[in-house]
Amino acid sequence: MLDWMKRRGPTTHDLREANAETARPQGRVMSGQYLLLYKYLEHRYANTVVLTFAEIEDLLGFTLPEEARVHHEWWTDPAANVGGPNYSDSWILASRTARPNLSAQTVVFQRAL
Repeated sequence: MLDWMKRRGPTTHDLREANAETARPQGRVMSGQYLLLYKYLEHRYANTVVLTFAEIEDLLGFTLPEEARVHHEWWTDPAANVGGPNYSDSWILASRTARPNLSAQTVVFQRAL
């Protein structure tokens, strides 16, 4: 059976992993307090993941900063977190973009193609 698996060629999952590896910025590794959000997004097969602020906070184990609740740019502008933790890496390195709905307190994480 092992011979059959070797001969079958790459699967869709194998190709998706190869494409994800090339989509990541070279030399950047996710670490720090937003690592659990990264891991969650990285291991979702769906192209679109919608999370409430409360769900994100449950994943992280702490409350999101006030800026995340009132400033759209906190989610959409990676340059906005200069000098602080690289929170935006948690979705960028997971090959996602973030689109917040501040009034509904949700974020749509869309797979970057």
